Amino acid sequence: MAFADIGGIKTRYEVIGEGPPLLMYAPGGFDATVEKWSSQSIYKTVKFLDHLPKKYTCIVFDRRECGASGGRVERVTWADYVAQGRGLLDFLGHEKAHIMGGCMGVSPVALFGILHPERVKSLVLWWPVGGPKYRLSGHQRFAIHLAYVVGHGLNGVVELAQSNNKSFGEDPRGGPWASVLRSDRAFAELYGKQDVEKYKLIVAGMARTLLDRDTAPGAEPEDMMRCDIPVLVVPGHDPAHATSAARYFEECFPKSEYWDVPVAQQTEATAPTRVLEFLDKATAS
Repeated sequence: MAFADIGGIKTRYEVIGEGPPLLMYAPGGFDATVEKWSSQSIYKTVKFLDHLPKKYTCIVFDRRECGASGGRVERVTWADYVAQGRGLLDFLGHEKAHIMGGCMGVSPVALFGILHPERVKSLVLWWPVGGPKYRLSGHQRFAIHLAYVVGHGLNGVVELAQSNNKSFGEDPRGGPWASVLRSDRAFAELYGKQDVEKYKLIVAGMARTLLDRDTAPGAEPEDMMRCDIPVLVVPGHDPAHATSAARYFEECFPKSEYWDVPVAQQTEATAPTRVLEFLDKATAS
């Protein structure tokens, strides 16, 4: 397990394979860890980390506030997630890379291409989160946490988070900093001493910022429409990964390729091959 200090936040990362760099934003909602590339739903099936490292240097990491990475109480935005990935590329000495994201990791990947196009060779957007059901459930999760803060205080949140191993997605009461409260005793001590009213404003603003639309959050459509980076879009099909979210990215990115394959046909035999074909073509261009 390796760590880097990215903007004052500890980031756990691993580098797997050889070849052109591929920065991979993990799936998993607010529990986006390295392990999710191998253990969660579709990713357990397609086994990207068994195949992509054969041709690419896969840079995987725990997103801030997730797993063994640290965090900071602030109104976290998609741009903050972009900054973590960009900082990791800087730390590892990569000027340019392919960027891939799964699930909630898609949104910062799309924005990465907008904010730092000179650093991006191509984008792979696998199962983008989005759709009205995703927005509604996301806002409900933040509301449950705020209700718990009102009823139990911030020290009550610390006690809850340290009593189990559940993520914000599994138990919203623990909030988006639950994993850091477990892994960093100094962070937990300061967390419990915050001004609770200011904390509530931070959380409310974070929910509104991250979950601001019924399509796919992250980048603005007008910005994506001006982007000339090659993009591969692969659709999911469930309440959190609406197919409409994938179609939205296809429509907005001028150089998008849409892999129009049902989820049942996204397998280990087909998915890594399709991604590698796209990456190889983008690498050669």
